[in-house]
Amino acid sequence: MAATAGLGAGDLVEVFKALGNPARLQIMQWLKDPDMHFGAYEPIADRQSVGVCVTHIQAKSGLAQSTVSSYMTTLERAGLVTPTRVGKWTHYRRDEGRLAELARAIGDDL
Repeated sequence: MAATAGLGAGDLVEVFKALGNPARLQIMQWLKDPDMHFGAYEPIADRQSVGVCVTHIQAKSGLAQSTVSSYMTTLERAGLVTPTRVGKWTHYRRDEGRLAELARAIGDDL
């Protein structure tokens, strides 16, 4: 596998596993435009710079808080989201740089 984007086969497998779950894929799609998808929830912090609160992801998805936390940890481990603590709440936003790197790796290597 080419090293063009700095992503190895193990990195790609981790990403594909994370996105292979329909709920995690849906969360990533929602996080692409957080103002549109989470506009019904009063933001705790700026969605564009800090991200979306786990509580809001949980409310929108209808999943248990523990499930959402587990899913977000999986997405974080795959390098797809970045967490930020704001008080007692954890917010997540997409890592657009990593996603662009991933898109290049897929285009170059697959």
